[in-house]
Amino acid sequence: MIFASFVFLQWFLGLFLLVYAFLPPRARNVWLTVASFLFYAWWRPQYVFLMFGSTLIDFWCAKAMGAVDSGRRRRFWLWFSVATNLGLLGYFKYVNLAVATWQDLTGAEFVWERVLLPVGISFYTFQSMSYTIDVYRGQVQPVRSLPDLMCYVSMFPQLVAGPIVRYRDVQEQIHDRRHSLLWFSSGVFLFGLGLAKKVLIADRVAPLADQAFGLAAPGLIEAWTGVVAYSLQIYFDFSGYSDMAIGLGWMLGFRFPSNFLSPYRAHSITEFWRRWHVSLSTWLRDYLYVPLGGNRHGPLRTYVNLMLTMLLGGLWHGAQWTFVLWGLWQGVWLALERRLGKVAPYGWLPAPLQVLATFVLVLLGWVIFRASTVDNLLAMWSGMAGANGVGAAIALPYLTGWAYAMGGVGLLVAFALPTAERAVRRFHPLAMLGALLLFLWAIAHLLASNYSPFLYWQF
Repeated sequence: MIFASFVFLQWFLGLFLLVYAFLPPRARNVWLTVASFLFYAWWRPQYVFLMFGSTLIDFWCAKAMGAVDSGRRRRFWLWFSVATNLGLLGYFKYVNLAVATWQDLTGAEFVWERVLLPVGISFYTFQSMSYTIDVYRGQVQPVRSLPDLMCYVSMFPQLVAGPIVRYRDVQEQIHDRRHSLLWFSSGVFLFGLGLAKKVLIADRVAPLADQAFGLAAPGLIEAWTGVVAYSLQIYFDFSGYSDMAIGLGWMLGFRFPSNFLSPYRAHSITEFWRRWHVSLSTWLRDYLYVPLGGNRHGPLRTYVNLMLTMLLGGLWHGAQWTFVLWGLWQGVWLALERRLGKVAPYGWLPAPLQVLATFVLVLLGWVIFRASTVDNLLAMWSGMAGANGVGAAIALPYLTGWAYAMGGVGLLVAFALPTAERAVRRFHPLAMLGALLLFLWAIAHLLASNYSPFLYWQF
């Protein structure tokens, strides 16, 4: 089930909120957990047991850590939890790549039925694993009640695509959260803006990106149009989902952390990663970069740690070597900027040109991320350099003008307007009226559009 569907909007969400509103406070978490498992089971019911089993293991590992004082025994239970989580994630996410790579290297052929990737496993695995790590570090106490941990891990607003919420961020809210008409209405408006981002911008510019990346030798115009379109598609698709998730959280009394802070306005790649997918970048920093040693062992080790963190962060996105290359691209720039004092090599330029230069580097990175093969990547980069000629404007089978128009709107929003969260928090009447009209417009588009899942569901 996806947020941008009538099954969710007309049936699931309405029924859930109606029952939730009339339940006593102690019963609301139970209803939230049951509804979340139903939400997840809508896609593949059997994978519910995978999420349940992973959560159960982490519950007992954390409880075992809380019952012993020995550092050695606590480490055993921590590593048991980490190994189990990463083992499940590794199998379902990378076994197909491992088999394909082995066949390519050896020429061996054998019957292999591809493993289907469970939706959201990357997100709820990281979320659950952060809980056991925080228990080991003494930052949170082990949960006494399994239903509380189940509620935290399975919470449907951010279950399948983030933000990656840590237990310590919501542990008090699980037991005691405040509900108000203001927060509920703010959540509705934020949800509506997120839906509009997804349906009106991301889905409209997606065909431009698909067309460009499908060309064998895109020209200059086609290549740049395609990569800018993809940069808008992935940003508004993912930030739209995050706005919808955070808005749903507000409706239920939860305060989830912000996940996007106008990333395309960054002046450097280092700043970009402080603004883009904040919950993932801080997760990688706290649970991977810092344990690797961070910047505590000299400059060279710091650069290596940055590279490893981004390589693994790239691999986290999926079982393709292009994701690893994308992580390498990000790691190289982060290491270079760290060498220069966390300043971009073009930091001497005026601020607007720094933003433009950073955006170009991000676009080059998105080509790596989006490309289906290395040949596809090189073809797009060649096109962007003009090696394939000037080319022509991309024409779509339908609504070409709308695609370009919404691309322009997307650039305006990304570079000039406040974030959806900030706009909603101001609660200006005209802004709220605009959010309502955009929400209704998005609903109208859903009536005439095909099924369109969120991009990050595949990760």
